[in-house]
Formats: sequence, C-alpha cells, structure tokens
Amino acid sequence: MTGYSTLDSFVPGGSTAAAMTQHRRTRSPKMGGGNASMMSSNINLLNTIVGAGTLAMPGAMSHFGVLWGALLIVWCGMTSAFGLYLQSRCARYLDRGTSSFFALSQITYPNAAVVFDAAIAIKCFGVGVSYMIIIGDLMPGVAEAFGSADSGLPFLADRKFWITVFFLVFIIPLSFPKKLDSLKYTSIVALVSIGYLVILVVYHFGADEVPNNRDIRWVTWEGPTAALRSLPVMIFAYTCHQNMFSIVNEIKDNSPASIVGVIGSSIGSAAFIYVLVAITGYLTFGNEVKGNIVSMYPPSVASTIAKAAIVVLVTFSIPLQIHPCRASIDAVLRWRPGNSRSSGSGTGSQPLLPSGGAGGGGGALDSHGAPVVAMSELRFALITSSILVLSYFTALSVSTLDTVLAYVGSTGSTAISFILPGLFYYKISDPDSIFHQRLTKEDDDAEYSADDNDDEDEESAAVAGSGLLDSVASLGSVISGRGGRRRSKKWRWDLEHLETGLIRKMALGLSIYGACVMVVCLGMNALFSAQH
Repeated sequence: MTGYSTLDSFVPGGSTAAAMTQHRRTRSPKMGGGNASMMSSNINLLNTIVGAGTLAMPGAMSHFGVLWGALLIVWCGMTSAFGLYLQSRCARYLDRGTSSFFALSQITYPNAAVVFDAAIAIKCFGVGVSYMIIIGDLMPGVAEAFGSADSGLPFLADRKFWITVFFLVFIIPLSFPKKLDSLKYTSIVALVSIGYLVILVVYHFGADEVPNNRDIRWVTWEGPTAALRSLPVMIFAYTCHQNMFSIVNEIKDNSPASIVGVIGSSIGSAAFIYVLVAITGYLTFGNEVKGNIVSMYPPSVASTIAKAAIVVLVTFSIPLQIHPCRASIDAVLRWRPGNSRSSGSGTGSQPLLPSGGAGGGGGALDSHGAPVVAMSELRFALITSSILVLSYFTALSVSTLDTVLAYVGSTGSTAISFILPGLFYYKISDPDSIFHQRLTKEDDDAEYSADDNDDEDEESAAVAGSGLLDSVASLGSVISGRGGRRRSKKWRWDLEHLETGLIRKMALGLSIYGACVMVVCLGMNALFSAQH
C-alpha cells in the first residue's frame, strides 16, 4: 500500500511540508550552545547522580522496609526529575548557553541572587569535602589488603597521606577543565566502578547463605524518627541539579525531546541501580546493615577491589562538584546590589532578555553560564585554586562524614533539587511576566512562519501535481495538519503537551514539598545530634 511518505517523494515540496508540520509539533532548539552529544550529557549527569549515596541505600531501606523503601526511592527520583525538567523549562527564557541559577535569580528574585548562589557553592563544596574524607577513610584499608603493614612504611596507613596523593595526582588536574563535557571519559570510568559495586552486592546476595530467621521488614517501618532521619540520604543520592544548566548549555541538541531523554535516562538508570542495591543489600544483612554496605563484607580480594572502586568513583566525582561551585562563587563575587535585570516591569536600563547569541553580554561565557562576562584565565585559576586548597585542608581536619552528609542532604540538596527550580519556574512563567510574554510571542512567530511555509508548499504542490495525485496529496496534507494539531494535545513523551498553568501549580507544589522536607529533616537531625 502506498503511504504518504511515498506521495511526498513524488509531490514537489512534499518533504518540506512534512518538515514544517513537524516544526509546528515540536519546539525547535535555539541556535548556539555547545557540541556535547546526548550520550556525553547522559554520562556526566548520571555520574553526578550516582555516587556515595549508592552505598547507603540498603541502610536507608532498613528503616522503611522493602515495599515503602523501594517506593520512596522511586518517588525521590521522580521529584528530582521534575526539578531537572523545570530547570530545562526555565532555560528557554534565556539565550542559548547563558542558563544558570544566577542568571535566573537576576530576572526573578534579583535581591536574593547572591544568597542562592552562595547556597549552591556551599553545598557543592561540602559534597566535595565529603568525597575527600571517603578517600582518606578507605585507602588505608585498601593498602593494608595489599600488604602495606609488612612493607615497613607506616605512612601508608595514614588517611592524610592518601588524601594528599589523590589530591595532587587526580583532583587538581581534573578540576581545571572549563567544559563539563571534558570530564566524560572520567565519568565513564566512575560509572564502571559503580557497575562493579552493583555486581558485588548482587553476587553476595545470590551466593551467601542467608539465615531463615533474619529480621526483615517487608511492609512495616521502624518508626517516623528513624525513617525521616534517613530520608535525606535518598534525596541526596539524586542531587545533580547543580550541573543541569551546564548540561543544557553544552548539549548540541537542546530540543525538549533531547533534554527530557537525558533526564529520563539518567534518573531512570540511577533509580534502577538504587532499588537493586537497596533490596539485595538489605535482604543479605537484614536490619543489621550499616550505612556503608561494602564495609559489611568480609575481607577478600573482591571487597578490596570494591573499596578501591569507591575511591575511584568519588575521586572522579569531585571535579563535577568543583565545576558548579566555581561558577557560583564567581557569580557571588560579581554580584552588586541593584545591578540586576528588571524583574518584569519592563523598566530600567538593563535588557529584558540577553540579546544576541551565547555571548549574551558581549563576551564568551563559561559552560555554567552564570556570569554575563567571561572569567579571565587568572580569575578562573584563582577561584579554582582557592576551592581546592580550602577543600583539602577541611578534609584533613574533619573526619566525621555522617554529620556532613546529613546536613548537606537536608539543606543544600532539598534547596537545589526542589525549592529553587520550583520557585524560579513559578515566577518566570507568570502570564503577566514580560519574559513569559516574549517567549510566547517567539513561539507564535515561529508557528506562523511554519504555517506560511506550509501554505506556499501546498500551492506549489497543487500547481505541479495533476489529477488523482493532487487530490491525494491535498487530502494527505489536510489530514496531516489537522491530525498533528489534535495529536499535539494528547500525551507526548517530551511533555510539550502540558499547559503552562498546570506546570506552574506543580512547580509551586514542588517548592512547598522541598521546604517541608528541609524543615522536618533538619529538625530530626538536630534532635538526634542533641541526644547524642
């Protein structure tokens, strides 16, 4: 049977008309930006998500039980994915390559811009320090398994020595590339390490003999206090929002379908890993499971390699924290009271939206897109060096990881994942906002342009065609056009069918949810710390 694609090949202008119909259905990507592929973006975002939180998932599930623990892991993934989606929607209101928390706060909450970026910088700094602490905690055990105790070199058992070695050899060189896309190969190595950890946990679940009388919570939970104290672990495990704007800025195809694909594949892969490790690890050890699942396994070559894999994972994840931390600090240093764009009234000397290409303010931007003026080489080196030196000495002097992760997860993770994306989108997408009106006008202009081109193509086809072929082609274009408009109202996997009003309500709900989680989790952790 002859299809419409066959007819398009015979009718002059048919392929062009089909392309224009597709243009109406899908928002076209903005020009400019980077050259990162979807695969590279997916790898970097997934590596930002999957980290030390994987090791704590079985312990977190032990407080909730198997059923509610698995559902909560999926729920945290969904809410985190929605926060990422809101960030990608906010990026549409800015020129290609200029998206950042700072840029959005300048046109939504300009007086609080410095507070937002300071919070992001502190959160990323704290996570980087916690990763260095993990290196210092695990490497002495790895060295001991390889016979360091018999080597007569006592410094091999010193955590400070190993932090220094990894700091000089790996962390410093990997922290200076300006593009997040430059870290895609180290991210692949880190993801291979995660794969090994998953295989180790699943292998012990299948190979170890599990006592029949092991205490397992299938549906019941331990109680609200213990459960809410472990909730930040699950929220922290999905936090990657500090790098989302870099992904949007650097990806070559920034169409909604491409961005949603990156978000869905990254969050989906992370959720699968977390659920698998949580269930198999918890069922192996029951309620006796600890916060670090690898430390539960008896000394062996496999467990030693797993500890080394964790070290590799966190080592290659530290630059992914330095990247947004540096951009946020630079934005804080550039901030001046009153030096912000108009928040919607249309008055003032600043432009309503950045004009031009990725340069926005007349110069090149870093991959984070935060400062309108590019960082000089000297400024870039000074900020990066300051972050690294401060992180290094903090990691040497602090050895308590649990407290750091608990408070970082309760404050920074909830703010970046839920509160900020929700507030930013709710404000910038206000129908009365000049930014939303301008974006809507751009979309309408693009659609009218596509419709005009469609009309021209149909006229050309009518003149060049003949007889039955003309009738079929005309019928096909009518069906295609009307059907395309009807289908655009139905569910679409790129979520372009959702109305702005509905997304605004959901965004406000996400912010309220994040604020509630922050208050409750902070209260629980503070109460627990006071009791101990």
